[in-house]
Amino acid sequence: MCKRREDLFKNHCDYFSGVNRTKLHDMIADLGDEELSRIPPGILSPARSPTRITDHEGGRAEEAEPIAFPSGGGKTFIMGSEDVLESVLGLGELADLTVTNDSDYSYDMPSNKDAFRKTWNHKYTLRSHFDGVRALAFHPVEPVLVTASEDHTLKLWNLQKTVPAKKSASFDVEPIYTFRAHMGPVLSLVVGSTGEHCYSGGIDSTIQWWNMLSPNVDPYDTYDPSVLAGTLVGHTDAVWSLAHSGVKDRLLSCSADGTVRLWNPPESVPCIGTYNGNKEHGIPTSVDFIGCEPAHAIASFTSGCIVVYDLETSQSLLQLSAPSDSSIPFSGHINKVVSHPTLSVTIAAYEDRHIKFFDNKSGKTIHSMVAHLDAVTSLAVDPNGIYLMSGSHDSSIRLWNLDSKTCVQEITAHRKKLDESIYDVAFHPSKAFIASAGADALAKVFV
Repeated sequence: MCKRREDLFKNHCDYFSGVNRTKLHDMIADLGDEELSRIPPGILSPARSPTRITDHEGGRAEEAEPIAFPSGGGKTFIMGSEDVLESVLGLGELADLTVTNDSDYSYDMPSNKDAFRKTWNHKYTLRSHFDGVRALAFHPVEPVLVTASEDHTLKLWNLQKTVPAKKSASFDVEPIYTFRAHMGPVLSLVVGSTGEHCYSGGIDSTIQWWNMLSPNVDPYDTYDPSVLAGTLVGHTDAVWSLAHSGVKDRLLSCSADGTVRLWNPPESVPCIGTYNGNKEHGIPTSVDFIGCEPAHAIASFTSGCIVVYDLETSQSLLQLSAPSDSSIPFSGHINKVVSHPTLSVTIAAYEDRHIKFFDNKSGKTIHSMVAHLDAVTSLAVDPNGIYLMSGSHDSSIRLWNLDSKTCVQEITAHRKKLDESIYDVAFHPSKAFIASAGADALAKVFV
């Protein structure tokens, strides 16, 4: 090495040895891409990258650990921010995990950290039916869904059969079994409280009683006739609504023939009670057991009234709402009625876009609200009794806080077909799933 080059090299090393290297790192990190480009080449040349610093100790050159700067898409990074610190510490792709997961779940965190609500996101589309999906119901403990359709069939879906390959994506799920026995569109469906049976009502006036299959059944197995446990015959017209109670394993149904019937399916004569036999209240549209009073049931009628029945005495105990004004078509037509699981409250969905809340003790209206832009067709209360979900022909699902009666989320779920859209909604009894059934022949599941 010539004398001049040796002096230059010595002076350069002396300069770096007099500067604290940590401060130099900080100074360089504080500079964005634009600032770095303005530095004269005599100070920061391409031959000496800002991430590579040499030292001269004991007559040898030693490379310092290179500092990896995040790309950032042209943004200026400030040393000390969490993202840059994690990058410098060598977390690599691990540093992106939190950001990636945010696309799956988002939470609204108020000042009280104990009170937060989940935002539901579309995850699965179930598209094997050939006509509108009229009803759906979850298995009580398994990630399994049953759907009933106007194409005369029911289908069983295992939501664990599809494993997401990409975050925030929607996936199709194939049915694992198809139930066939109805001679026309299937209009109503309920899964038993134990998950061993399900029941479906159709336009053919029958109620079919099914044995539930294992969620791991092979969809290519031969047909097993024992899946159909029996047929409940008694109604003479379309069966609009079904409800099941785990207390004494009772089934409740209502039909276009004007009657509400109570069933004990295993008995030789399964129909053990008939109500509204003279159509004194009109034609029933929906039924449910009262959650906190299993011996009582509620039924809504086309006349606009809701009646509380004592199932043991077959007497009507209370009328929750007065008949509607017959001069206004469908002004008081009730599409769905549900009972709160723990409170003595009945919730009704109306054709005129309203949802109303009634006290089962006094029969008085607690609250009334315009809930959708079109007819409210379906209701479901979550197992804890905190949220209400409603579906409408305006193509939306809305979730409501039952305490404040306010909408906390709206989801556009289905397309319209002949001015109809959503027929049914459901909460999973024990898992984080909700589902909707539509006139577009689709069922959708949200997580």
